Amino acid sequence: MEKIKKSDFDGIFSIGKKIATKNLIPGKKVYGEELIKKEKTEYRIWDYFRSKPAAAIKRGIKNFPIKKGYKILYLGIASGTTASHFSDIIGADGIIYGIDIAERVLKDLIRVAETRGNIVPILSDARIPEKYANNVLEKVDLVYADVADPEEVELFIRNCKMFLKENGYGMIAIKSQSIDVTKDPRVIYEESKLKMEKENFKILDFVTLDPYDKAHGFFVVQIK
Repeated sequence: MEKIKKSDFDGIFSIGKKIATKNLIPGKKVYGEELIKKEKTEYRIWDYFRSKPAAAIKRGIKNFPIKKGYKILYLGIASGTTASHFSDIIGADGIIYGIDIAERVLKDLIRVAETRGNIVPILSDARIPEKYANNVLEKVDLVYADVADPEEVELFIRNCKMFLKENGYGMIAIKSQSIDVTKDPRVIYEESKLKMEKENFKILDFVTLDPYDKAHGFFVVQIK
């Protein structure tokens, strides 16, 4: 078996050319991922093609601000593929408030949440954070957005301003084709950057996600 090494990021490990997180619920898979056990610890391989944050790490992002105990607001959580790895990293003392508008995928997420204990599924519209303000019980350390919507950047900013702690972090997977299919993705990324900077966000890092997710960019930001 290939050697398991700590990566530069909290709770993330490298195993050869793959990355992994420690399985919060040993023996349980979430999306058919590979499990690797060494001594008394089980690791879940984090698939670059199934998860945009994993792709961002593979593409060389230098800042990945998720730590043990973090409180996270996840916009567009879907069935929980990526959220399950966030769940591994933050551990039992952290929590993920997961927003999704699609009832079908949220049913899948509920099964994951029942097992893991640190994910709160919320059926709602990320464009209207006031609708779920009473469900998010505290200010969060990080807001993550992965929403196919022309106003993804704007809704990300609104949620950060409402729920993010002072000096808190944000990550957003920009789906350029959802924002404007007629524009070059590079133009969309630059326009998105300017929108966030105008709203007092500091850009900490950026990578494109090709070939894992085509026409996608990934920003890491901090609210000033």
